[in-house]
Amino acid sequence: MIPLAAVTSLRILIVPDKFKGSLTARQAAQAIARGWRMARPKDALDLLPMSDGGDGFGEVLSGLLGTARRHVATLDAAHRPLRCVWWWQAKTSTAIIESAKVNGLAMLAGNGFHPFQLDTFGLGKVLRVAEKAGARDCIIGIGGSATNDGGFGLARALGWGFFGHFGEELEEWWQLSDLTEIRAPAPPLKSRLVVAVDVRNPLLGPQGCSRVYGPQKGLRREDFDLTEKCLARLASVLQEQQHIGGAEGLGAGAAGGLGFGLTAFAGARIESGFDLFARYARLDRRIREADLVLTGEGAMDEQTRMGKGVGQIARLCARSGVPCIGLAGVVEPSVQKSGLFAHARALTEMAALQHVKSEAAFYLQRLSEDMARAWTATSNC
Repeated sequence: MIPLAAVTSLRILIVPDKFKGSLTARQAAQAIARGWRMARPKDALDLLPMSDGGDGFGEVLSGLLGTARRHVATLDAAHRPLRCVWWWQAKTSTAIIESAKVNGLAMLAGNGFHPFQLDTFGLGKVLRVAEKAGARDCIIGIGGSATNDGGFGLARALGWGFFGHFGEELEEWWQLSDLTEIRAPAPPLKSRLVVAVDVRNPLLGPQGCSRVYGPQKGLRREDFDLTEKCLARLASVLQEQQHIGGAEGLGAGAAGGLGFGLTAFAGARIESGFDLFARYARLDRRIREADLVLTGEGAMDEQTRMGKGVGQIARLCARSGVPCIGLAGVVEPSVQKSGLFAHARALTEMAALQHVKSEAAFYLQRLSEDMARAWTATSNC
């Protein structure tokens, strides 16, 4: 590799995730690029918004695959009418679906719904529409969900039936503690499904979806026993009657158990959302061809160190010997000390947290420009 001090312009790969609640990954990439160009207009910038399966996954992956946007009428997690977007690549008959566009937590902010009132029924309707359109393959990003139903609503939309002690059909997932019979649909879903997940939790237990992620969706501590009982009964009856398991699998607890539901009721295969992104983006090659990589997200914290997307970007850079700069709204001390990044800078260096959240693009551009000037001064480029 040519020493950075020996060149007058650099090849810069800009590959941020979203700044949750403030900027999409694309908006973040554009803000970083604007700031960098202010200080170093001769550098060649390669903008690559990223997603590891959560909010924004559909836009990111559709951009990489060159798909067309389509719309479908469905229901949100609270069963309110919704018109949502999905993406279609006709050449390969591949559909891309982002479940956060259907049952996303951000869509229900401030509405006061309890997770017992929410399910994934609307997502099942979208899957049926994609199959009718001729989808042989379907890629679904499931992060950012408001639901904790183990895929119960999705299954009902796909034709599965759930029945209680007296033969009554169960229509709410919190009734699953009474589940005695599950009936499979005919015909089953025929599309091949790949599920992009951003966490590795199992369905049940101390590290399961309810206890780890349920509180951010509105589950209270007193709800845990019923929630675990319902999802455990769902998994148990499904194993006994349909010989379908998977509750302990990595990612089964993603999106409130939707990872489990999609594998169990739609025959899906779970894959790391970051690995999917990296493969379609040819990320390894783009990093090797870069002189410097800029990445970022809303908060660089312990999850970043443990392998969240931005942390994985930094590790790939280290493997290729390419310096990596991390820019975030907030950077925890553990990240600063980890040595993951050549530099890790926070927007909160410039203003209070409430200000950088409301004007994230402005402050991210300023921080990027400041970082570019500092990089020039220290590297002599």
